Amino acid sequence: LNLTWEVRDGILNHQMTGRAATLEGRIVRYSDKIAYINHDIDDAIRGGIIRETELPGAYTDILGHSTRERLNTLIHDIVKQSLDKPDICMSEDVEYAFLGMRKYMFVNVYTNARAKGEELKAENIVKELFHYYMEHPELLPKEYIERMWQAGQTQERSVCDYISGMTDQYAIGKFQEFFIPDSWRY
Repeated sequence: LNLTWEVRDGILNHQMTGRAATLEGRIVRYSDKIAYINHDIDDAIRGGIIRETELPGAYTDILGHSTRERLNTLIHDIVKQSLDKPDICMSEDVEYAFLGMRKYMFVNVYTNARAKGEELKAENIVKELFHYYMEHPELLPKEYIERMWQAGQTQERSVCDYISGMTDQYAIGKFQEFFIPDSWRY
């Protein structure tokens, strides 16, 4: 890959503890963390691992009680706090609530026994999709097929790249489409 120094730096410093050299890299890091925590909260509630009422009030009172409110608070706070500064940052109270919510998610969701038990199901979905696309590469989107033939990328790599870009819901939908009879779906 012919990546610029700025892109390589952004990739290497993408974690919350890393610090990208460019403002763009820092924005991407914050954007991903904001998206991940909100998707994870929604998934955990939908999966019955936590209830919305169990989210700590000390954090939801600052960030918001719904996904829309949390996104609005986090995005507007970063814009407001960074507007006249040479850096990308959050206000102290929003950062406190954001980091606190991440800690809550680690304790109650990411390391939760029930969630861990669901990992095997998710792993099986990914494995089955991988095997299916290996047997039926013609079902891959056109750009992934082109990578195999034009860029010399292996079929395995193309299939992995495609599956890794799927959201949870999209992967589940594809699994149902390929493996669950229509009459069994509701």
